[in-house]
Amino acid sequence: MFRKIKSELVIPAFILFLLPCIVSAQTETGESVISGSSSSERIETGVPFLTISPDARSSAIGEAGAATMPDANSTYWNPSKLAFAEDSSGVSFSYSPWLRHLVSDMYLAYLSGFYKLDNRNTLGVSLRYFSIGDIELREGPDDVPGIYSPNEFAIDGTFARKFGDRFSIGTSLRFIYSNIANSQVAQGEQSEAGTALAADVSFFYKNEIMFLGKESRLGLGINISNIGNKISYANSGSKLFLPTNLKMGVSTTFLFDQVSELSFAMDVNKLLVPSAPQRDQAGNIIKGKDPDRSVPAGIFGSFSDAPGGFSEELKEISYSFGVEYWYNHQFALRTGYVYENPDKGDRRYLTLGAGLRYNKFNLDMSYLIASQQKSPVANTLRFTLTFKIK
Repeated sequence: MFRKIKSELVIPAFILFLLPCIVSAQTETGESVISGSSSSERIETGVPFLTISPDARSSAIGEAGAATMPDANSTYWNPSKLAFAEDSSGVSFSYSPWLRHLVSDMYLAYLSGFYKLDNRNTLGVSLRYFSIGDIELREGPDDVPGIYSPNEFAIDGTFARKFGDRFSIGTSLRFIYSNIANSQVAQGEQSEAGTALAADVSFFYKNEIMFLGKESRLGLGINISNIGNKISYANSGSKLFLPTNLKMGVSTTFLFDQVSELSFAMDVNKLLVPSAPQRDQAGNIIKGKDPDRSVPAGIFGSFSDAPGGFSEELKEISYSFGVEYWYNHQFALRTGYVYENPDKGDRRYLTLGAGLRYNKFNLDMSYLIASQQKSPVANTLRFTLTFKIK
């Protein structure tokens, strides 16, 4: 389906992705002034597609993946988990139609894989590709349209190393390309594709324990993702922070018998980017701190720069909860819940999913049920096919 970019026909989904990237790049990050103060506490960043959960398994358990047991998609959730992968290598492909109730041809595709060099060292690669679909560009209703296909992608290389039998460290290096501006001139500035380099630093701990009288596996994970330079969509040099994120998680798996196991997982997330300050009509900051700072200053200052103080800092933390049940290592049922404060993004939804394992193949599916009425992400589907090479 084609979409016509005219003043009366601009698609809400297109605005959703372009405004944070182009308009905000020419002002201050995520700020607007209404009646003397900021109209929103929501944190804006560049390339928000990096925060979309790519695979069906972790998406089905409430997007909790920092401390769950490793699989081929661990590069996204916690690269260090790859060091504990049970298989020597594997490949996974995921696909998700995105905002499909608003736009028919927007999607996220994710390809990932890993290879164990030996018992301690593992390499991984992944590609995330986000297509916003085909856009018709025309000045008048009778003009012959030009077709533009904005897209973004990120390529990762990962290395994970095991230290002993319980602890691992991992890192990913990432190249990011965002081509959503189509070289248009807006407010006297020439737009351009944005590029950036980023890295993840992660840790993972696992142990076999007895818990509530049952044999269990404990997992603890930390991943600081998207640490990198700012990204720009205009030739003026105005730049946006990447969605640098701190993810911490815990998981417990109960081994009931030879055929049944039940896992619980929880993650907490916080964006490590500056909070938007409140400004008066003249543009002067009346609460909060100036967001125009370096990347290190933005990361460390993100814990104490919210204009609402500590209570607002707590609002910037989102929570993910998930449950996964495996029967005979062949069939899985999953559910979870994601909560984000209404002032900081308002993602609140229930997730459901299932998995089927046959021989060397895994097929997973997830489904999202949004709590808010008319949420654009309601009924989101994700599909993942995983293949164990050996």
